[in-house]
Amino acid sequence: MSRPRVITRTVWVLSLISLCTDTASEMLYPVLPLYLKEIGFGVLLIGVLEGVAEATAGLSKGYFGMRSDRLGRRAPFVQWGYALSAISKPMMAVMVAPLWIFFARTLDRLGKGIRTGARDALLNDEATPETKGRVFGFHRSMDTLGAVIGPSLALLYLWWRPGDYVPLFFIAFGPGVVAVLLSLLLKESTHTVKAPAKPFYFFAFLRYWKVSPMAYRRLTTGLLLFALFNSSDVFLLLGARNAGLSDTGTIGVYIGYNLVYALFAFPLGALADRIGLKRVFLLGLLLFAAVYFGMAAGQGLAVIAALFVVYGLYAAATEGIAKAWIGSIVPRTETATAIGTYAGLQSIAALFASAFAGWLWFAFGPAVTFLVTGTVAVAVLVYLLVTVTDPIDARPAQV
Repeated sequence: MSRPRVITRTVWVLSLISLCTDTASEMLYPVLPLYLKEIGFGVLLIGVLEGVAEATAGLSKGYFGMRSDRLGRRAPFVQWGYALSAISKPMMAVMVAPLWIFFARTLDRLGKGIRTGARDALLNDEATPETKGRVFGFHRSMDTLGAVIGPSLALLYLWWRPGDYVPLFFIAFGPGVVAVLLSLLLKESTHTVKAPAKPFYFFAFLRYWKVSPMAYRRLTTGLLLFALFNSSDVFLLLGARNAGLSDTGTIGVYIGYNLVYALFAFPLGALADRIGLKRVFLLGLLLFAAVYFGMAAGQGLAVIAALFVVYGLYAAATEGIAKAWIGSIVPRTETATAIGTYAGLQSIAALFASAFAGWLWFAFGPAVTFLVTGTVAVAVLVYLLVTVTDPIDARPAQV
């Protein structure tokens, strides 16, 4: 009898959608600050814009994740979420009024909030306890491949037409449209079950913490503590600049990091299916700490490039694994709520993390910033090692 496919049609479709969407988003990532400055946004206004946008994404992830569970539907949330993100790209270039820019950027992040919980629940529904690492790892691999293609296309375009940012927003609309068309191929999972009806309001997902399984609370406590100190990758890029890398070199190591992430997310997911999600995730935290300790002392292109390679391995060992881990310890009727609640709180924690890192950098310098973050990662590693069990230990013994 043939073995069931690990990477199903639905996983392929979701992964290709994410590849196209990330290509569009990451195509604009290097130029968005430059474009905003060109149309009159100061650094403070850019910070407020990104803060509002990310807060919108964070809060809406939990709400729409719970809404998906309540309705027992996944596909419409995924389709609408990607559609809003796609249409927001050209909107950024149509008008330059601050309120319009705020609306367009927030619409993009709202789309992410609408789709995240439902999409990850759909991935979880396609996996078995023995294949969650590979399913989520494959999706993250394809998603991150878009983060390699997007900036590379942006660099090629800016080499051809330096300083001409507006057409790039319309070019990015192309892969966004492809993502929306692909989303129309999605079908509801046969495993999806409508959650029991309960009183519902926008912040109702925050109450999930009180009724969630103890294993979920223990796990997310550690994950959110880590998120509170895991600042934006911008600080690593600034560290690379301070270490002597040129602008081109800095962008190059960022693309290299995403390439390593894309190449290793699936193999590390497969490893997690064999030896346990917890073991691979803890390995990722150890790599993260090594990178930040190394950035505190590292100098020169070779050292920084090596650290960004290791950082790509960290991301491959943790990003998808964390969601697979959550999906392994909550009921199917709560998957979108559980992942959406975690993702939402993680987004909010990231805002604090970046603000705190910025203050540390300003007050004490980059070395202290990296040392503090690395130390917290080690503390979280010890906490998870001691308090949280591996889902692999709960599997039935093989006869």
